[in-house]
Amino acid sequence: MSRFVLSVRFGIALASSLIAYFLVLSLFGFHTNPFFSLFNGVITGFAIFEAIRYKRIELKSNYNYTEGFQAGIVTGFLATIIFTVFMSVYVTEVDPDFISKIAENFSKSYDIGVGVFGFTVLLSGLATTVVLTLSFMQLFKHKLKE
Repeated sequence: MSRFVLSVRFGIALASSLIAYFLVLSLFGFHTNPFFSLFNGVITGFAIFEAIRYKRIELKSNYNYTEGFQAGIVTGFLATIIFTVFMSVYVTEVDPDFISKIAENFSKSYDIGVGVFGFTVLLSGLATTVVLTLSFMQLFKHKLKE
């Protein structure tokens, strides 16, 4: 199998799950409550965990720390980019008032544009990916015994 196929699959599945979760929240009007975004970390963590685990199973004795780390990073970064594009489209086309609704929870004096919002989503996704990948690699740093 190609080097990144597994990570791309998990990245697309992760992005799809995050988008579906966001849309379900928006159906019930909970998408503006920052508390519900904490579950994004659970979804992301599960996908990164599984990507590293499957990579370890796939490579068996050829598995090393770099391979596992790469699987987690590629999975999370790809999902973050896709989710950031989705959120940028969402706040410009579907719900232009979304940013102001979210900013209300913090302060009424914020003037946030789409660029700052997109950058924040991207940065938080990338940071979450790095932290979770490094954490899970502590579990998967050793080769499988045959």
